[in-house]
Amino acid sequence: MPALWILPIVKTKSDPRHLKRRQVVQQLFAESFASQAKLSGLTKKVIAKTKKIDGKIIKSAPQWPIDKLNKIDLAILRLAVYELLYETKTPSKVVIDEAIELAKEFGAESSPGFINGVLGSVYDREDAAKKT
Repeated sequence: MPALWILPIVKTKSDPRHLKRRQVVQQLFAESFASQAKLSGLTKKVIAKTKKIDGKIIKSAPQWPIDKLNKIDLAILRLAVYELLYETKTPSKVVIDEAIELAKEFGAESSPGFINGVLGSVYDREDAAKKT
């Protein structure tokens, strides 16, 4: 009987899902400075839920006022929190991993750890809320 080979799924920077997230983060970042004429559907959905998303971020990072956060970190967090809350078909670990990768690409040196901590807290709070 021939051996069965299972190839691992390797995430690349050219993965269409990564590219879509990258585009949304860039649009959210630009939108934080001035209203943008052309936005993707996902970006519009994130913006429509910004108040609720920001509330989750504030609860998970109370020592960091939302208006003092690095704007690129905030854009990454908003997309990731939106995905955790509303795009539940994507596994939470994938959403968090993608956000960390985006933070490595666009953020400061401390951004990946900060993003990981905030999203871990959001995830834990949501998971606890589901169990009660």
